[in-house]
Amino acid sequence: MRLPILSAAFSLLRLATGLKIATALNWIEHTPQPYAIKNFYKGSSAATLSSGGVANLASDSSFDLAANAETQGLKQYAGHRNIRLIYVICEVPYRIVANKAAGIKTLSDLKGKRIGTMASTSAGVFVHNMLSSVGLKESDYTTVSGQVCMKAPCASNTFPQMLKNKQIDAFGIWETAVELGAQALGDNAIIFQNESIYREVYSLYSTTDKLNNPSKRKDIVAFVRALNQTLDIFNNKPDSVYQFVASAVNVDVPVLKAVWEDHKWTGTWKPELLDFLVEEDAYLAQTDRRQAIPRAELQKFLDTSIIEEL
Repeated sequence: MRLPILSAAFSLLRLATGLKIATALNWIEHTPQPYAIKNFYKGSSAATLSSGGVANLASDSSFDLAANAETQGLKQYAGHRNIRLIYVICEVPYRIVANKAAGIKTLSDLKGKRIGTMASTSAGVFVHNMLSSVGLKESDYTTVSGQVCMKAPCASNTFPQMLKNKQIDAFGIWETAVELGAQALGDNAIIFQNESIYREVYSLYSTTDKLNNPSKRKDIVAFVRALNQTLDIFNNKPDSVYQFVASAVNVDVPVLKAVWEDHKWTGTWKPELLDFLVEEDAYLAQTDRRQAIPRAELQKFLDTSIIEEL
């Protein structure tokens, strides 16, 4: 009679001591994590996802891992030098969709226009980088805040509907909102994208404390190994995961398919990522009114040790 009680107690203990991961649950980029937990993870303790991000690693020591774009990683690392970027889940060259009827044919034509984005996020960095690449200063255009829509019909306060209603002339954000904005405009839509200027580097983070804990490290390695197996499926058998991803973030499968190729399921990174982070942090330091992180410190931020154990 006691066996069920003991089994339940063990399950609760496993969850309580398990791998705790903070991640934004609304976006396509996060979806390899639940897929990996469901299909491949074989750690000694349960892995659970909670809504959040890399800020949780800085504020709550119960979290072992977090996933976010590189922008949030840099913002947190500036004040918490124990955070480490250990794996790249996805790289996404964001897109700007603009209304040709507003006289927009080139990026330069966004001068004087109203551009939807989210300040202090990867999307805000993206819009800044794209427009500065053609010589536009932030004073040359107006940024407008709004909400993200992932599935039509879109509410009036979301970027796709704001674009359709001519409240803004363009917007840049993560998918599937840009695709929905383009569909809303139809033939009047024009897209701007340049991976060499900006791409989101959606990454997995941990802390030196967790990485130096032998039992916790084993489970982190097991989770990253499961992510590697998942990315192989996402890259080579996407038809088998479209429905899973669409259900996880509440998007329509045809829209998901339209933006799938913009998501590069990479796993690791190339040496040039350090230069990319140095440049982005210089901009973030200005907007956040802090000192830029020295290059040598950013080199410590990139920790390949977990990948090397796979």
